[in-house]
Amino acid sequence: GPEPQEKVLSKHRTALRGAMVPQPTKVDSPERSPPWSRATVSASLPTRFEVMEHVRALGRELVAVMPIHYPRAVLRAHRLHPIEVWGPPHVARHEGNRHFQAYACDIVVKAMAFIRSGGIAATRAILVPHTCDALQGMGSVLSDFLRPEQRVLTLYLPRGRRTSDRDFLRDELQRLCDSLVEVGGHEPSAADWAEAFEAEDAADAALAQLYQRRKLLAVSDRDFYTVVRSREYLTAEQFCEQAAKLPNGDTPQSGVGLLLSGIVAEPLELFDQIDEMGAHVAGDDLAGGFRRVYAPSKGNDPLVRAAAQLMSCPPDPTCGTPIHERIEALQTRMRTLGAKGLLVYDPKFCEPELFDVPLLRKHLSEAGFPLLHVEYEMGDALPHQTLSRIEAFVETLS
Repeated sequence: GPEPQEKVLSKHRTALRGAMVPQPTKVDSPERSPPWSRATVSASLPTRFEVMEHVRALGRELVAVMPIHYPRAVLRAHRLHPIEVWGPPHVARHEGNRHFQAYACDIVVKAMAFIRSGGIAATRAILVPHTCDALQGMGSVLSDFLRPEQRVLTLYLPRGRRTSDRDFLRDELQRLCDSLVEVGGHEPSAADWAEAFEAEDAADAALAQLYQRRKLLAVSDRDFYTVVRSREYLTAEQFCEQAAKLPNGDTPQSGVGLLLSGIVAEPLELFDQIDEMGAHVAGDDLAGGFRRVYAPSKGNDPLVRAAAQLMSCPPDPTCGTPIHERIEALQTRMRTLGAKGLLVYDPKFCEPELFDVPLLRKHLSEAGFPLLHVEYEMGDALPHQTLSRIEAFVETLS
């Protein structure tokens, strides 16, 4: 049978302490160490099913979470584990189309189809942050009309960075916690809060270190973002372990550098195609990537601590960041990373992203950074029209 809960948690605290500061693997030479490949990255990552079984063995329940920002430490303290739902791309739209307008974004439509098909049957709840109007609508459709077996939870995020915004978010987190106690049946102790923040802060630090070390890693862009996106379902300890495995060495990046912006880069084949075009992703401004590099959390009140951390994310249009702050941040990052242009790669009808594009194009172009905006429908393959536009953009930068 499974080990006692306290014994299991003790083991993972020990593992966590060893993973607090990931030590990268060193690649000395091609002769002594084989190059890091997509096959080894995929083989080393646990599957979602394996993670779900592992989490259950730890005595935690599963929660399906929609994008983008949510308090991981709060879920962990309540002995719950998030499994994020970003579509998924391979799911057919039919069932989702029945519940949303034709101009709703693919992430929402496909997620609804996935939920209705039983894709989240193993979870106890669905958490829908108010990232945008489409996701707010999804929360309403689920709770008011469809009423799935899972408890539907919502989280309203502030659109500013004032003290009043932090206080509002703290109250929202308290409301969420009250529901989480009902879902998981566990009221966190002081020790639970301390362990949760320690674990999730370590994983957040590991993600930040990956971005800091990017030019020193002997991995392709696709391999790098495969590990970055594994944060969507791995436990904090597992993510720290995977981040530590990426080896130092000569980076395979070559050609013109792009800064990749948008919500999520789907499918991952996009990175292979950019490489074949003679370019590379020098960095990103993705909602599923760099925009979730949070500052270390601190404070005595766990909910104030969680609120302040969520509000520490980089400039993000879904968080109401003023456009001038976002323009300045993008210019600074592109200069630092050596990126020559900005590729804004969005699922169709993403309003928060669309609002910013005209001013981003104007001001970045004036600063010497051309911008290409591409909208796509989530699927297993990239349309040739999309690839042709990106390739032409790369040629203008070369």
